Amino acid sequence: MKVMVVDDHDLIRKGIILLLERYTDIEVTADAGDGHEALRLAMQTEPDVVLMDISMPDGLDGFTTTKQLLQQQPHIKVVLLTMHDEEAYIRKAVQSGAPGYILKKSEGSELYEAIYQVYHGDRYYRTDLSDEQIDKMMKEKEKPASASSLTMREQEVLRLTVLGYTNKEIAERLYISAKTVENHKANIMNKLGLKQKHEMIQFGIKNYFTDIS
Repeated sequence: MKVMVVDDHDLIRKGIILLLERYTDIEVTADAGDGHEALRLAMQTEPDVVLMDISMPDGLDGFTTTKQLLQQQPHIKVVLLTMHDEEAYIRKAVQSGAPGYILKKSEGSELYEAIYQVYHGDRYYRTDLSDEQIDKMMKEKEKPASASSLTMREQEVLRLTVLGYTNKEIAERLYISAKTVENHKANIMNKLGLKQKHEMIQFGIKNYFTDIS
């Protein structure tokens, strides 16, 4: 199993690598100190499993890095490493697509087990939440985004965007500022779990936000 270790603390990263070197079926092929470096090295070394710290600098935390990594290389399995056991963090882990979540206080044998399990296609979440709660989060993640979560004004902004209106034109039609239009678009994308403008437009077309009224 080829593994990459990502943590912004050099001593922690090296300690994890030393621990993993005890296992003959694990090869640590790369290590990174931030999300940007992790994405670059993952493309170069193509690891099977990435151990990903959640809290990292430079605006690219473990959750965001995981999402981008899985978009680029969906075959990679990610185990998130953290000190946090709160539900909010676990929910974000599920949303990021990581099949593994383990606390830094765990034993070395548990870390190996997490790597082994996700490598073979299983989920490995070791938290205070029950398996039933994790299952529920996983099912919620799989539900398609719904236009019903948008306010009437957000739906109108989405419709006009799909029809090709600029922010200035939308603002003039709805008697709001261009900045408010941008804020509505940001809220729309956040609610629908979208990252790019073209994804928002595709969602609008798919959900019939094309009627001219």
